Amino acid sequence: MSEKLMAILALGLLIGFLVILVWYVPRWDLGGVVAATLVLAVIDTVQILRRHGGSDK
Repeated sequence: MSEKLMAILALGLLIGFLVILVWYVPRWDLGGVVAATLVLAVIDTVQILRRHGGSDK
């Protein structure tokens, strides 16, 4: 359970940081890099949550 919570918390903090970054530096190229980063981070987090889904102790 704690692995899932930490993964979700880490993803939330990353999203928060990147939203603040794009908010204060409104550039299209930066927005593209941030969007790509968020897509990859969400995919990775979903894979981690699925991998640890059956191993609750």
